Amino acid sequence: MKSSPIRLKQKLSPKAAAAKKRRDTAMAKTPARKAKKAENQRIGQRSDSDLHHSGLGAPVRVSIKNNRGNFGKGTKTE
Repeated sequence: MKSSPIRLKQKLSPKAAAAKKRRDTAMAKTPARKAKKAENQRIGQRSDSDLHHSGLGAPVRVSIKNNRGNFGKGTKTE
């Protein structure tokens, strides 16, 4: 699945890359991820915002800056 023309590759050995691919595929196919992806497709994505799935129910449309920056907390502690 290519979502961006910019592909930043990790420097992994072939064995590690294969293991990561299996883990990523397994995670993407969990029932929770499938439900979120289907819901996002129903709602529709826009270029000016992201859909944020909090644990509270329906997704909320938030700015890209807030969603990808962990709402001002940064991503180093995630």
